[in-house]
Amino acid sequence: MEQFDELEKKYEAMIWKIIHSLHIYKNQQEFYQTGLIALWEAHKGFDENKGNFTSYAFSFIRGKLMTELTKRKKHEDRSVFPEEEFWNHIEDESVNPLLEGETILSYCAKLTEHQKKWVLYTGLADLSIKEIAEIEQVSISAVKAWKRGARKKIIENIRVLE
Repeated sequence: MEQFDELEKKYEAMIWKIIHSLHIYKNQQEFYQTGLIALWEAHKGFDENKGNFTSYAFSFIRGKLMTELTKRKKHEDRSVFPEEEFWNHIEDESVNPLLEGETILSYCAKLTEHQKKWVLYTGLADLSIKEIAEIEQVSISAVKAWKRGARKKIIENIRVLE
């Protein structure tokens, strides 16, 4: 019996030929390793009285690679790999808007009512200064004043907590 290193050198081209004949273009190195394992198993299980080793090895390696292809295809069919765009449109249902508002308000203890409105409109509803002014029927400069005051007080509150 030959040493496996010699066997690998002798049948390396055959393994690559089988990989290419099966049109395997992804993960070729992994399939090559599978082919080497199949070669080793074929070498261990070969009976010299039953024929030519090269034919036996070819069939054995090809069969193992096809089995691996089938297994991976089944896994791929059963697994869903959505596009990146899909993840951008999913809402996190675990976030409770009421708790989210309470969390934001916990930083707003020393804020005026108007400053709290600015924080909630901005933090929860993602509204612009102009939109807030329209909803509250005040000037844009008034909303900007709420913003300045709120930011200053929130920063002070955070520094105290640190």
